[in-house]
Amino acid sequence: MVVRGYTFADFATEGYLAAVGLLILCFHGTTVPHWPWLLGAHLAALAVIHGLILWQARRPSAKVLDFLRHFYPVLLYAGLFAETGWLNQMFVRGYLDATIIRCDQALFGFQPSLAFMQKFPFLAVSEIFYAAYFSYYLMIGGVGFALYLRNRQIFFQFVAVVSFVFYICYLFYIFVPVIGPPIFFRAVPGYNLPADVQKLAPAADYPEAVKSGMFYRIMGWIYQVFEAPGAAIPSSHVAIAWCTVFFSFRHLRAIRWPHVVVAVLLCLATVYCRYHYVTDVLAGMVTALILVPTGNWLYQRFNRSGIYQEAVSQAAGCNRQSPGS
Repeated sequence: MVVRGYTFADFATEGYLAAVGLLILCFHGTTVPHWPWLLGAHLAALAVIHGLILWQARRPSAKVLDFLRHFYPVLLYAGLFAETGWLNQMFVRGYLDATIIRCDQALFGFQPSLAFMQKFPFLAVSEIFYAAYFSYYLMIGGVGFALYLRNRQIFFQFVAVVSFVFYICYLFYIFVPVIGPPIFFRAVPGYNLPADVQKLAPAADYPEAVKSGMFYRIMGWIYQVFEAPGAAIPSSHVAIAWCTVFFSFRHLRAIRWPHVVVAVLLCLATVYCRYHYVTDVLAGMVTALILVPTGNWLYQRFNRSGIYQEAVSQAAGCNRQSPGS
C-alpha cells in the first residue's frame, strides 16, 4: 500500500536513492567527510518524491502536477552525478585508470585516446568532434521535447528509461572509479599513474589549434563546473546517446538516420577529445544494448500491472464523491 501509485521510474529513483544512502551509512569511513549531510539529502529526497507521488494521485487531473510528477528524475541527474565523485573512494583507494589504459594498450598496441588527436590536430576536425560531444545534451533535451509534443506518455517512458540507464552508470562510477585520458595531463591529488603507464603519453599537451576552438572551450567550461572525477566507465555519453537513438527510431522516424550519424560521431568524439578510453566507449555501448531494452520491458511490465492506474482511478473516484455520499 505504501508504494501504490508508483511507476517504474519511481521505483528506480527511490531504489537508487535508498541503496546509495545505505552505502553511505555503512561504508562512509573517512573518505566521505560530510556523509551525514549526504545521507540527510537522500532521506529528504525520498520523502519529497513520495509526497509528490501521493499528491499527484489525489489530483490526477492537474496537468502541471502530472508533468512534474513524471519529470522530477531529470532534476536529480546533475546532483547524483556529482555525488559519485564524492563517494567513489569508499570501496577503491585511488583510481583504476592504469587497468583500463593497459586494456586499451593490449587491444590496439597504442593509446587511441592519445593518438587520435595527435594524428588530426586540426581546428576543423576538432570542432566537429567537440560539437558532436556537445550534442549529447541536445539529444536528451531535443528528443525529450519532441516526444513531449508528440505523445506525453511516450515522453514519460523516455524519462523513465533514461533515468534507469543513468542510475546504473552512477553505481558503476561509485564502485569502479576511472578518471579517463585527462589523467595523463592533469594532476589528481593523491593519485599518480604508474611510471610505465604515464610514459605512454606524449610530452606535449593538447595541440594549440584544438584549444582555440569554440566547442573545445564550451566543453572545457562544462567539465570544469559539472565533472565528477572517476565517472568514465561506462561512458554515460555513449549509453544515453544510443538510448535517445532507440526512441528516435521508434517514435521520431524523420530524424532517426541523422541521429545515428551524430551518435556515431559522438562515440568517436569521446576518444578524440580525450574524455574516454576506447574500453569506456565499448562498455557504454554494451550498457545501452542491455539496459535500454531492459528498461523498456520493465516500464511496460509496471504499466501492465495496473497498480499505478488503479491508484489514480481510486483517487479520482474519491475526489468525485461528495462529503455526504
